[in-house]
Amino acid sequence: MRHHDDAPEKDDEIEWVSKSEMKRESRALQKLGETLVKLKPHELAKVPLDEDLQEAIELAHRLHNKREGLRRHMSYIGKLMRTRDVTDIQKALAGFEHKNAVANAKFHKLELWRDRLIKEGDKGVNALMFEHRHLDRQKLRQLARTGRKELAAGLPPAAYRELFQYLKANIAEE
Repeated sequence: MRHHDDAPEKDDEIEWVSKSEMKRESRALQKLGETLVKLKPHELAKVPLDEDLQEAIELAHRLHNKREGLRRHMSYIGKLMRTRDVTDIQKALAGFEHKNAVANAKFHKLELWRDRLIKEGDKGVNALMFEHRHLDRQKLRQLARTGRKELAAGLPPAAYRELFQYLKANIAEE
């Protein structure tokens, strides 16, 4: 007869996961699958997917207008995600998010420069020229002056937009 003390010590090796934790992980993988389905085709091509998962995502694209079918299929994609190591997928998606954050920061910086040029005039132009000597001072002054006049008169902001496009095209990635 064996006593409970005779059993080998396996409790140290077993990691206990609560049912709630398993549900949270399952929901997170489901969300990851939904994110994959929402990616643009050129982005999806850069994500390391196995054949089954890629086919499931393609089917989800075809089911986009069938609400209940898509919901069930998204559950299936979540099930597929639970049986895979998703670290490479998460890294690829994090790379996309980083690129978007960098692009948004650059866009915001250009908007701030445009607004500063319109508001401050020559003082703003001089500050921008100090950082980016290759820009055309005369063009910046002209666009800033015209943009100020447009805003004051309530006209459509054509020069305002043109100034932003000029900055976008001529200020290099930093």
